[in-house]
Amino acid sequence: MLRQRIMAALAALAVTGVLAVALPAASASAVSSVAAPACVAAWKSSAVYTGGMTASHNGRNWSAKWWTQNETPGTADVWADQGACGGGGTTPPPSGNCNHPNWVAGTWYAAGSIVKYTNGQFYRAKNENPGYDPVISTWYWEPYTCGTTPTNPPTSGFVVSQAQFNQMFPNRNSFYTYSGLTAALSAYPGFAKTGSDTVRKQEAAAFLANASHETGGLVHIVEQNTANYSHYCDTSRSYGCPAGQSAYYGRGPIQLSWNFNYKAAGDALGINLLGNPYLVQNDASVAWKTALWYWNTQNGPGTMTPHNAMVNGRGFGETIRSINGSLECNGRNPAQVQSRISTYQRFVQILGTTPGGNLSC
Repeated sequence: MLRQRIMAALAALAVTGVLAVALPAASASAVSSVAAPACVAAWKSSAVYTGGMTASHNGRNWSAKWWTQNETPGTADVWADQGACGGGGTTPPPSGNCNHPNWVAGTWYAAGSIVKYTNGQFYRAKNENPGYDPVISTWYWEPYTCGTTPTNPPTSGFVVSQAQFNQMFPNRNSFYTYSGLTAALSAYPGFAKTGSDTVRKQEAAAFLANASHETGGLVHIVEQNTANYSHYCDTSRSYGCPAGQSAYYGRGPIQLSWNFNYKAAGDALGINLLGNPYLVQNDASVAWKTALWYWNTQNGPGTMTPHNAMVNGRGFGETIRSINGSLECNGRNPAQVQSRISTYQRFVQILGTTPGGNLSC
C-alpha cells in the first residue's frame, strides 16, 4: 500500500512537472499573439502614398518614405518594412459602439470603416479610400448614426445656403460639394464674415463667380489642356518637384498650379501638397481650402488680395485683376472679363443683394 501511495505521488509530481513546463510556453505564445500588430489596409497599386502612409503586403506592414504609386512593397526602396502582421486592420466595431477612432488624413479606410470626424460627427466609408476627408463627395463617405449622435452637420453660418449654392451651380461636378466648401471655411474665418451683411454676400458671390469662371461652372476639377502639365515645375526652387515634373497642373476651384504655389498653399494649410498635389483633385475640402488660401492671402498680378478688394470697397473688378489680371485686364480680354461680371451679377441677385461698383478691371 505504501508503495502504491509513493507511486501515485510520483505520478502526480510528474504531471505537475509537465504542466510547470507547458504553462510558460503557452503563456509566451499568448504574449506573442497579443504583441503581433494587425495588418493595416492592403497595398493598392493604383493608390497614391506619401511619406508616412502605411499599407500591408504579403503578411507585412510597410511605411512609405516618400511619394509613391505602383511600386510594390518589398521590391522598391520607397517602402520601409515595419515587420510581420496578422489579421485585419479596419474592421468596424459593432454598430451600437460609439468608440470609433478619430479620422486621420492619409490612412487607408476599407469600405464599412466608421470614424469620428473633427466636427464630432461619425461617418462610414461607402467605398475604400486613402483617408479622404469625410465631407467630400458622398461616393466615399456617408453620415453615420452612433447612439444619439446626430448625423446632420451643424449649421455652417455661411451667407450662401445649400439651396442657393445648388441654384448657382445646377450642373456642377458632384466632387464640388457644399459640405466640402463649408468644412473649408474654418481655414479662413474672415472670409464672407467681414463687414456688413451686404459686403459678406458680395464677397461670397465674387469668390464663387470667379470659381465658376475658372472651372466652367464647377464642372472641371483639373486643367483641361494636358499639354501644359509639364510646364508647371519651376526647377530653380530648392525643393524641386518631388511628385514629378508634370504633377503641378491646375486643380480645384481657382485652378491652383505651379510647384511653388502647391508648396505655399500646403505650408499655410498644414497639408503636404508639394509631396501629394493630387489631394486637390481627390479631396473636396482640400480643393476648396486651396481656393480660399489664394483668395485670402495672394495678390497675384494685382495689388491686393481678392478678400481685401471686396471688404475694402475696391470692387469685383479688382478680384479679377488679382486672379488673372495679366491676361484679362486693361482691355486684354474683355469677353472673359464680362463673363466673370455677368456671373457675379447673377450670383448677387440669388443672394438678394446688389453688386456694388467697380465691376470691371
